[in-house]
Amino acid sequence: MREYDYKEIEKKWQEKWAKDNIFKTENEVAGKENYYVLSMLPYPSGKLHVGHARNYTIGDVISRYKRMKGYNVLQPMGWDSFGLPAENAAIQNGIHPAIWTKSNIENMRRQLKLIGFSYDWEREIASYTPEYYKWNQWLFKRMYEKGLIYKKKSLVNWCPDCQTVLANEQVEDGMCWRHSKTHVIQKELEQWFFKITDYADELLEGHEEIKDGWPEKVLTMQKNWIGKSFGTELKLKVVETGEDLPIFTTRIDTIYGVSYAVVAPEHPIVDKILQVNPSIKDKVTEMKNTDMIERGAEGREKNGIDSGWHIENPVSKEIVPLWIADYVLMNYGTGAVMGVPAHDERDFAFAGKYNLPVKQVITSKKADEKVELPFVEEGIMINSGDFNGLSSKDALIKIAEYVEEKNLGQRTYKYRLKDWGISRQRYWGTPIPVLYCEKCGEVLEKDENLPVILPDDIEFSGNGNPLETSNQFKEATCPCCGGKARRDTDTMDTFVDSSWYFLRYCDPKNLNLPFAKEIVDKWTPVDQYIGGVEHAVMHLLYARFFFKVLRDLGLLTANEPFKRLLTQGMVLGPSYYSEKENRYLLPKDVVLKGDKAYSESGEELQVKVEKMSKSKNNGVDPEEMLDKYGADTTRLFIMFAAPPEKELEWNENGLAGAYRFLTRVWRLIFENSELVKNAHDDIDYDKLSKEDKALLIKLNQTIKKVTDAIENNYHFNTAIAANMELINEVQNYVTNSMNSEQAPKILAYTLKKIILMLSPFVPHFCDEIWEELGETGYLFNEKWPEYDEKMLSSDEVTIAVQVNGKIRGSFEIEKDSDKAVVEKAALELPNVTKHLEGMNIVKVIVIPNRIVNIVVKPQ
Repeated sequence: MREYDYKEIEKKWQEKWAKDNIFKTENEVAGKENYYVLSMLPYPSGKLHVGHARNYTIGDVISRYKRMKGYNVLQPMGWDSFGLPAENAAIQNGIHPAIWTKSNIENMRRQLKLIGFSYDWEREIASYTPEYYKWNQWLFKRMYEKGLIYKKKSLVNWCPDCQTVLANEQVEDGMCWRHSKTHVIQKELEQWFFKITDYADELLEGHEEIKDGWPEKVLTMQKNWIGKSFGTELKLKVVETGEDLPIFTTRIDTIYGVSYAVVAPEHPIVDKILQVNPSIKDKVTEMKNTDMIERGAEGREKNGIDSGWHIENPVSKEIVPLWIADYVLMNYGTGAVMGVPAHDERDFAFAGKYNLPVKQVITSKKADEKVELPFVEEGIMINSGDFNGLSSKDALIKIAEYVEEKNLGQRTYKYRLKDWGISRQRYWGTPIPVLYCEKCGEVLEKDENLPVILPDDIEFSGNGNPLETSNQFKEATCPCCGGKARRDTDTMDTFVDSSWYFLRYCDPKNLNLPFAKEIVDKWTPVDQYIGGVEHAVMHLLYARFFFKVLRDLGLLTANEPFKRLLTQGMVLGPSYYSEKENRYLLPKDVVLKGDKAYSESGEELQVKVEKMSKSKNNGVDPEEMLDKYGADTTRLFIMFAAPPEKELEWNENGLAGAYRFLTRVWRLIFENSELVKNAHDDIDYDKLSKEDKALLIKLNQTIKKVTDAIENNYHFNTAIAANMELINEVQNYVTNSMNSEQAPKILAYTLKKIILMLSPFVPHFCDEIWEELGETGYLFNEKWPEYDEKMLSSDEVTIAVQVNGKIRGSFEIEKDSDKAVVEKAALELPNVTKHLEGMNIVKVIVIPNRIVNIVVKPQ
């Protein structure tokens, strides 16, 4: 018998698939419905990690399954290939980012092919190529013309290491998302912005359309990020200047409890204050230099200083002090807030720290209940003038109406979401297609001059904006008057590249447009998107925004880009930390003894199972696993170890177990291959033995279970486990039940159905066995097995027989048999007859399809 040589088999089938180009996808196939499976495109770092392998295996299993279900499936792959790592490599290694990126792509493409993913490589895109980023520039122009892009001076998140601007979403706990130990600071720069806030309501309303296909967690994260709130914008009066100071509050019912007001250190009024009160300038500067994320963090102690100025409460007419504090952010609301310490926990803490007055204006609905401050529940108004005695719920409406009647403010909606700043002071990104002409001012490059190409005469020093060093790039001709002009030297945020890439896959060779509407409409919305939950408020929100803009530009029809979203769990692995060496050891340098781990010097190590990362040396190189176990074993383990949305703990014992299962199936089939090849498919169901029927029932139950597990919730582990159970039954059948006339046919039929069900998971393995069994063609072209409802359960039932409550035997009989027939069969059982000797039968109780109870007494 042939051994299972996975290296030879996987090489053979990968070459055959490539030669026959079997995964090429037409935009339309007669009689087939389109189905678009999309995995988030990777950044080409140079090597796949296990997280990549998991994401793409999930997508490939779905794709292969859907092809077998009769769909015309699109599963493409590309490269999110602009960004800082390539530029950093240029700085560190003196290699051009394009060379570094291309080399990385070639290696990762090779690795993806080694795992057997069924991508249509003719649709491959890479965002760093002019053929792609030309359309970023074209779309920028269309959005500019529609009024969705503007430029303004703005406080931005600035990473001192990257020397570039970061979006709010790219700041994690006050640190740069790429440099976890670098504090982000605030800097004022001229920036380009996309008006994503114009779509804030629609981005929220769109959740209704996708709620059945997206994780609730992701929708909640987006909802919180957009942060829509209803309240009152109120004009406080600055006593010293008479000017208005607008604030926004959702709690206008507490207006009589205002004991101070606060502005952000960046608020325009602060400059006026500093002119008359320069003694507080150092403190204000210190607050400004604290990064925004840290300033807004919950639980952090708030810092402030009395400005020396005051405001008048327009409702109560009270005069209260105006403070400057770091917890108020200029990019949220109006940059000014009212302080109501009696009814807000943050304000209460701030007032306590600086000994500010606390005025209670709401009390409990229960007259005898003692109220502890801050009181944040609904209650009854007190100390609130004409509004005393109202419920705080009613006062919320009444006071807002009063404010509007007196022209003191108005009710309105506010959003936490801010416009998307896309300017980056970097080289390796899409150049912004704008020029500045002394005569014409700010102008867009002409369409026929796109793409604006990145120059080669760049100095990669690591400081500042590299494009500023290129005269070749900066000096240009005005597209309007033909005079001298200067190009904008910023490049676009790389999230622009990934906000519409899935549309280019649909029509990747189009030279005249980013994509043709009639083609994109055939494929969108994407049926199944797969990627990490960490992209909830960055990529996924931006992609939804872009899609709606493109719809409004008339470039496509649908409202939402992704019908279903699967967010796969993280891959975990054991880390080994040495306190003595103050570092994480590589697994190869660790000695395992039972459940403990030691360094080679004998030190017991701290072991944790946590997210794989380079810094903790607990990552796994997928290519090493491919070499040791093969692609199919690796795929099988990934899909079997955990449901896709859960964390997966990497365990080489699990890989070994998956390999054992495949070799077991291999032996079972090859030991019976001649029997299977010579068997005919014409099973005579009237001549089935009891064992034949039992196996066919198990087969049909398995087909149903596997199909349901994939269709309903992508519980691939359940599908694989069901196939494993069926293999056990087949093994027993081969060992004990091959004497029946129908056995060879039933074995052949069952094994072929198993191979069909396993093929999305282990495609090389199954194509090889399919060929060995004398079948032709590729399995992904075969029809997915269907179960027979009539064969999901047996027509026979097992009846237990009791005599005076004690089991004395059992027998099998046709389901729903007549009670008299059941009773007769029970009374004729030898062991029952034995226990009836010398007894009189009082009565016989027959419970249909379950039990016969014979009640007796001595003669």
